[in-house]
Parts: sequence; C-alpha cells; structure tokens
Amino acid sequence: MAEIKDLHKHETIFDLARRFPNKTYRELEKYRDADRQEEADSIPLTESQKSQEELEPIKKGTCITAELKKDREGIDLKEINLEAKITGLEEALANALAVNESHQKLNGTLQERLTEVEEDNKKLSHQIEDKLERARKAGL
Repeated sequence: MAEIKDLHKHETIFDLARRFPNKTYRELEKYRDADRQEEADSIPLTESQKSQEELEPIKKGTCITAELKKDREGIDLKEINLEAKITGLEEALANALAVNESHQKLNGTLQERLTEVEEDNKKLSHQIEDKLERARKAGL
C-alpha cells in the first residue's frame, strides 16, 4: 500500500494495472476508491451543504446508493418471490380442483348413462332371444 500512496489522483484502473501488474483488480479498486475518498474529503462544503449540515448532519464518506441499499436490505426478495410462487400455486390448485370437480360430475353423468345403455342392451337381448325362441317353436 505504501507504494501506491504516490499515485496521481486521477489514475484509472488500467493505469494502475500497468503500474502494478502483480495486484488484483479488487486491490486496485480499493486503492482507487481510497484516493477518491481522500479527494472528496478535501473538497469544502457548499453553502447549501453547510445549511443542510445544521439541519441534518452529513456523514462523511456516506454513499447515497449504499444508504438506499441498506433501506432495501430489510426487504427479503427471496421471501417475496416465494410468497408470489405460493400464491400462484394456490391459484393453480384452485383451478385444478374446479376442473377435477367438473370432470367428476361429467364422469358421474356418463357412468349413469352407461348403466342405462347396458340395461337397455340386456332388455333388447332378451326380446331378441324371446322372438327367436317363438320363431323356432312356430317352425321357422
């Protein structure tokens, strides 16, 4: 780290990588970010920032994006996705149960009709047998 303190304030990651080829990208980012923070600390507050400081103190080095991320951290997206999937599954189950009930009613109606047709078939079969029997007795 001591070797990087000599850096120019506006060096890019590419410049740093050329100067320090043995460093990882992550290490170079840390150095670059430290330089940016040092530069930000050296900039004086504007009048607006000073008046804001009186109302609500500004934390030095606070990143607005990081603060917003902290606000969202309380929200568990996995839990929300799971709840949405469960809701979708419950709806799918309700639809499947409704279709199942409809099919059961239809199947019951078809079963009743089948029973009627079988009974009619037996009656017709008996009628034909009786007519054949009478025809045989009559000598046909």
